[in-house]
Amino acid sequence: MRTRADIRPRRGSRTDMAAAEGGGGGGARPDAAVQRAELGPLLAAAPRPGESWYLVDSRWFKQWKKYVGFDSWDMFGAGDLSLFPGPIDNSGLFGDPETQSLKEHLIDELDYVLVPTEAWNKLVTWYGCIDGQQPIVRKVVEYGLFVKHYKVEVYLLELKLGESSDPDNVVSCHFSKADTVATIEKEMRKLFNIPAEKETRLWNRYMSNTYEQLSKLDSTVQDAGLYQGQVVLIEVKNEDGTWPGQHFLAKGSGFVCNSYNCRDSASLSQPGLCGLSNLGNTCFMNSALQCLSNTPPLTDYFLEDKYEAEINQNNPLGMRGEIAEAYAELIKQIWSGRQSYVAPRMFKTQVGRFAPQFSGYQQQDSQELLAFLLDGLHEDLNRVKKKPYLELKDANGRPDSEVAKEAWENHRLRNDSIIVDIFHGLFKSTLVCPKCSKVSVTFDPFCYLTLPLPLRRDRLMEVTLVYADPQHRPVQYRVVVPMMGAISDLCESLSKLSGVPAENMVVTDVYNHRFHKIFQMDEGLNHIMPKDDIFVYEVCKPSEDGSEYITLSVYFREKTMRQSSSTSGTVLFGQPLLISVPKHKLTVDHLYSVVLEQISRYVKFPLAEEYPTPCPDKGTCNGSSGVDEGDIEEMEHQDGGQEGKEKLAEVDPCHSEGCMQIESARDLQPCKKQHFTFSLVNSSGNSEINSIVEGKILKLNAFSALAIDWDSDTRRLLFDEQEAQAFEKHASMLQPQKKKAVVALRDCIELFTTMETLGEHDPWYCPNCKKHQQATKKFDLWSLPRILVVHLKRFSYSRYWRDKLDTVVEFPIRGLNMSEFVCDPRAGSYVYDLIAVSNHYGAMGVGHYTAYAKNKVNDKWYYFDDSSVSVASEDQIVTKAAYVLFYQRRNSEEHTAPSPPQEECDGMDTN
Repeated sequence: MRTRADIRPRRGSRTDMAAAEGGGGGGARPDAAVQRAELGPLLAAAPRPGESWYLVDSRWFKQWKKYVGFDSWDMFGAGDLSLFPGPIDNSGLFGDPETQSLKEHLIDELDYVLVPTEAWNKLVTWYGCIDGQQPIVRKVVEYGLFVKHYKVEVYLLELKLGESSDPDNVVSCHFSKADTVATIEKEMRKLFNIPAEKETRLWNRYMSNTYEQLSKLDSTVQDAGLYQGQVVLIEVKNEDGTWPGQHFLAKGSGFVCNSYNCRDSASLSQPGLCGLSNLGNTCFMNSALQCLSNTPPLTDYFLEDKYEAEINQNNPLGMRGEIAEAYAELIKQIWSGRQSYVAPRMFKTQVGRFAPQFSGYQQQDSQELLAFLLDGLHEDLNRVKKKPYLELKDANGRPDSEVAKEAWENHRLRNDSIIVDIFHGLFKSTLVCPKCSKVSVTFDPFCYLTLPLPLRRDRLMEVTLVYADPQHRPVQYRVVVPMMGAISDLCESLSKLSGVPAENMVVTDVYNHRFHKIFQMDEGLNHIMPKDDIFVYEVCKPSEDGSEYITLSVYFREKTMRQSSSTSGTVLFGQPLLISVPKHKLTVDHLYSVVLEQISRYVKFPLAEEYPTPCPDKGTCNGSSGVDEGDIEEMEHQDGGQEGKEKLAEVDPCHSEGCMQIESARDLQPCKKQHFTFSLVNSSGNSEINSIVEGKILKLNAFSALAIDWDSDTRRLLFDEQEAQAFEKHASMLQPQKKKAVVALRDCIELFTTMETLGEHDPWYCPNCKKHQQATKKFDLWSLPRILVVHLKRFSYSRYWRDKLDTVVEFPIRGLNMSEFVCDPRAGSYVYDLIAVSNHYGAMGVGHYTAYAKNKVNDKWYYFDDSSVSVASEDQIVTKAAYVLFYQRRNSEEHTAPSPPQEECDGMDTN
């Protein structure tokens, strides 16, 4: 039996010469199994310091994986030979194609993948790169002092370098975080022509003209705390041995004080109203710190030095007390009333030593930092010096009160700190087996509540409809589709707005002038990400004569001559087409006429009088003249520019059977030389896979890809680029979007406590059935802490999708009554007032964090935005940006710490 793998490309096909098609490299390629075997271990390797790794556009990489059968779904490892990826194409990663600078905010795995040098070299050898594209190579950098953590540094740090004598005239330069201050100094000496014998000093310049000397030349950029956009000035010593610094530093500027860079105010400010400088994407940290700083019981504990007696330097789970001490020093600075802002550099450095994910200057998550910080403070201040081993017992039908009391006591035997006193509560978790009805009840401590937001039921999508009528410009629509809907739902919704029948639509993702994906009707809309360019094609399926139609992809390519050699390559351009052709008319003649008609709006052909000689032979109108397509290309490439132009002038109108279907204005096709030639290509359009022979019925599959190849002169003369890209906007694009639904905080709590069935990938092991079951699970709240931290789960992740829910959640500023959600029948009153909010503005992975907080001294609300602090009013606080809420229990001063309930009491009131 002959399989697809047995079919060999024709002689002269450039499937074997991927790089010849797209540039550089492209030697003999081993088969799919060898490629998988050679690259598998390399791709699984962990980055090591000093190594170079390369960025590859994830779209190209995914296509390569499918081509060689690398994905887990390809159980036989057969691959898909129709998905040949062609040369490596990173153009989707460039913000500016000229400078080839990276787009901002690219996400690992989603936008690009990282491969080590050896893997990159193999891929380039096998496939080559697109002409003119430089490899995107980056170094592996080491983070953290105690916990080593290695990461590929995708984005270099931009520093603004200047001279102290002209501090406003700066030059941007990029450095690795592993570079030293000495490297910066060397670069600055070169930039500003400072002789080697001259003595220099380097200074950081912050906002409000605060300066700090960079005295340790062997310190790395990361350890020195330099951040994106930081201004660094170089100062040259005077001939008389003095420094000119007195002049440029005297202009109302401040100096550094101890480990915190702070600005002394002329008048004392209100304690607690102290901003935190942004050290470069550290607004997430500043937001979390301001919320904690305005948590009265915790701040009082540090200001009164109670922490000193409780520091646990020997806890293996802790950080030797260093996080607690750094936090204490920062809180004392904030509440001293002496500074209007401080730079939390020392604190950030300490956090980075123990949690390397926070050591860089990428945007992070304020809630993740908060979780780390509460856990770190707890372990640094844990009063339990030696944790006892405890065996967990199942409830086995015992009363909830007894099991809860036991769980809390066990928790306190191992965990006893100010954090547990203030922030810890108790969950009740109930699992029920669907087969044997076994009920499992457990009680678990928590430090904060993560509440789901009710998911939006629908989603807005912007798509462009390409009509079958070639004279109709494409139209952009905004459609409402179900959040978890299918492609068919998109088509139905678009059909209502456009009048085009849904069954005549084909939905595609167009990327770099090619179809990245052609969707099936039953595929989920979750495969489509917000940034994808979705084009929906109207494909006519007439059936008067009952003939079978086939839909083909058509790409535009321009043949280009290489400067380095006499060979030619091709470059994709324009918007691809989808055309439907009856199977019995699949000839080069008919395809030519159909394509000509489809592009007639933006390709303007010469009139008949320009072709004086009539076409003598009806039916010989073809682009191949019976010659193998590969040979034609070779001949064309040898023609030379002028001769090609002369040939254009020789051709005459033709009225063959296939041409007669075209309107009279379009039926003037060349006979001896057509405006373009056809090639059968892979789905990326960058490699030919077969010849197209004139005169025969072509045997093509649905969505086979054809390229129409133009020479540069013809494209320039006939192709109207502006009209080809033109589109219109439907009224749906101009309508104001509906106001988003508002959700109450209690809706989120109710959703959290709703019973759910575990997913098939997350089953529970039933001890009765002795197997994993999709049990039902229900969370309840048994006891709540003095300070209730509520994390609104705004960010959602999936394999295809990363999103932020910007729903407005209405939460009370005062009087949040949680009593009805507490299932302990003996519990007291749980009424809370808001004391702080961490806000997140913008999209996921980017954006900005701020905080609202209530000052414990004067009970007024303030807005904290990095180093700026301003008065706020209560009506400003509830917004769609609210991310983490801090509530304080009323009368909490009466409850100094949660303690186990008395023996005679069944309740689990831990406060």
